[in-house]
Amino acid sequence: MTPDRRDFWFLPLGGCGEIGMNMNLYGHDDQWLMVDCGVTFRDADGTNNSGFHVQMADPAFVAAQSGQLQGLLLTHAHEDHIGAVPHLWPQLQCPVFATEFTAEMLRRKLIEHNLVDKVPIRVVNPGDRFDVGVFDVEWVPHTHSIPDPCGIMIRTAAGSAFHTADWKLDKQPQIGHHYNTECYQQIGVSGVDAMICDSTCADKPGHSVSEGDLFDGLHQHVSAASGRVIVACFGSNIARLVTLAHIATATGRHLGLLGRSLINTVSAARSVGLWEHRETLVDAEHLGYLPRETVLLVATGSQGEPRTALNRLSHGNFAHLQIEPGDTVIFSARAIPGNEDAIAQMIERLQTLGTHIITPETSEPLIHASGHPSADELATMYQWINPRVLIPVHGEVHHMQAQTALARQKGIQTTLSGQNGDLFRIAPSPSIQREAVHTQRLGIGKKGPQAISRA
Repeated sequence: MTPDRRDFWFLPLGGCGEIGMNMNLYGHDDQWLMVDCGVTFRDADGTNNSGFHVQMADPAFVAAQSGQLQGLLLTHAHEDHIGAVPHLWPQLQCPVFATEFTAEMLRRKLIEHNLVDKVPIRVVNPGDRFDVGVFDVEWVPHTHSIPDPCGIMIRTAAGSAFHTADWKLDKQPQIGHHYNTECYQQIGVSGVDAMICDSTCADKPGHSVSEGDLFDGLHQHVSAASGRVIVACFGSNIARLVTLAHIATATGRHLGLLGRSLINTVSAARSVGLWEHRETLVDAEHLGYLPRETVLLVATGSQGEPRTALNRLSHGNFAHLQIEPGDTVIFSARAIPGNEDAIAQMIERLQTLGTHIITPETSEPLIHASGHPSADELATMYQWINPRVLIPVHGEVHHMQAQTALARQKGIQTTLSGQNGDLFRIAPSPSIQREAVHTQRLGIGKKGPQAISRA
């Protein structure tokens, strides 16, 4: 199955009808372009019962078409968008394109897999536009919960698509570039056949919270705490770390990072000039010797993942310090669907240790901001881009249904909604071919990627 010069296709292999494991193909004139190549940490039913902690979409369909894959475009550095590259690139054998911070995060992964000198990485700047094979590619600056995110505008002789990837309209992102209203509007004026759009928070009314609005709430809780404060957030959220570094300075506390991914992310940010807050940062092995009331820790494990710092603290087996009665744990993250039970069990263990727990649901001041657009932002983007067709992705079925309903309400007449393996024909006329490609998951075992089950 190959597109000819009259065709422009979108084919998701992962990330459509689910959150995570993003892998998307665009096809035109006998060539393919891949956008994102990520992982997930749970099975299709929301559990982790398969025995494979790291899972990803199977690229067998495009890997079998030797020489037709022109490139892999990475929209940002979250694990569900870049985490599978070291495992799957040997099958793909194509150039990789990414902005500076994303490229730095990828290089660190490739070093661990002895691939850094084999994978050709081209660093791009937001706003760049160039050809990748038959595809005219423009990198559109976004704001999200990680530095350097971009959407991708893809133009071909047959049709065009705006692939949003993850985004929000954040006027105070705290770090990295801002979004550009004029850029979005110019894309809309140029004509867009289809917008393939993030659906994660489409069921939420209003506008997402800005990263810049979190300082007061987090500062209030840290100032009121008498013992150690541990903030659990996603390890890639450099903007949240910047806010917490400012709070550490304002409250006279030492900032400590617990968890390999946090330390690696800050190191990557520092290497590309995005991290300047060294004055309060203390190495983890020294934190246990400092007075409790002088310590502000940021820890991985907000989703209850087994090997993360907060989870190990809840079990009392973290190497450098122990939780004590009167310490405070602030969850500056919401549960990803499927992780609720693991988080609840971890919170119960922490409470048994005498810890005071604060979550976004129990805190009156704001302590978390989503990286994804709510309904008002989606409506604004529809107005700017004015696509002929809306294709919701990056969300579970109810998120995608919410975006479909919103798009129709806002005047987009044609919406196409499907699942991984469905072929979305953008040109010559919009349609869906259901289950055009067999899709399955791969799990990472001792012998590398191996099939789990149908996705």
